[in-house]
Order: sequence, then structure tokens, then C-alpha cells
Amino acid sequence: MKTNLLAALLLTVTLSCAQTPEREDMDNYKMDAILHRVADTVEGIPGRWQFLIKDRLFLAVTDANANRMRIMSPVAEIDKLDEEIKTKALLANFHSVLDAKYAISDEYLWSVFIHPLRELTEAQLEDAIYQVYNANVTFGSSFSSTNLIYPGTAGQKATESEKEEEPVLKKKSKF
Repeated sequence: MKTNLLAALLLTVTLSCAQTPEREDMDNYKMDAILHRVADTVEGIPGRWQFLIKDRLFLAVTDANANRMRIMSPVAEIDKLDEEIKTKALLANFHSVLDAKYAISDEYLWSVFIHPLRELTEAQLEDAIYQVYNANVTFGSSFSSTNLIYPGTAGQKATESEKEEEPVLKKKSKF
């Protein structure tokens, strides 16, 4: 009985180790390759990029020593926004822009995604770009980065007259 239990335990440990995928740390060179694959145009060097997707400007910066990265896209000049729309953007940060967020810096409102660099997977990076793009193009209408919206967003969904002019980027359509 002890032998069977020990054999079963050994088999379970062996199988679980065999099924654990090895994680490949994200770095500037892997990120550079992904950006060149998904963007329409890319300029810059690994660690500091400027790129376009469907005429939307993006910036991506990393600090490998601090293990941080961010992808951002300018949405609007902050002095051209009224308080009501800024409040809607803050509400959207909680309910509808999910992993992307709206943030203010250098006199602009941005859609942004911030994450540890090494722990970022290729799929997460592609999803982050997708969400930052969608948060940008839906600003002022549905304020959303995906189709998922958490409850409590009264007044957040676009009415027929407020629907965005530019269609949102469909997941995997560009990537």
C-alpha cells in the first residue's frame, strides 16, 4: 500500500512538473519584436518607442533595472476637457477601461497600461496595446477598453448619437 501511494505521488509530481510551462521573461528586445509585428510603424530603440496603429500615436517606455514598462497614447489636451468628462474618465477607470487606465501627465490625458516588464507575457503585451487603443478611441463615448463593463456605470454607455466615429480595434484583428 505504501509503495502504491509513493508511486502515485511520484507520478503526480512528475506530471505536474512536465506540464508547468517555462516562463520566458519579457525584455526590451522581445518587446521590440512584438511592437514591430503589431504596429503599423515603429520608431525608436529598444526601451523607448513611438509607434502608430490606425493613425493613433503610442509611446512605450521601459526601465529594465526597475522592472517597469508602460504603453501610453495621448487622448486629449487636458485644458480642453470639462470637469464632467474628467469625472467620467475616473469612473471608467473603475468600471470599463479594465487594465488600461486614463491618466493625466504633461498637460494631456492619456490612455495608459503600466506593468512589471519581466513578468509580462506576449499575450498580455498584445492585450495591453489593444486596451490602450480602445480606451483612446472610446474616450468621450463608452470609455471602454473591451466589451466587458462592470456594473455601476450609469451614464457610461454610449447612446446612439454618441457612438465613436472610429471603430474600436477588434482583438486579434491586428495582431
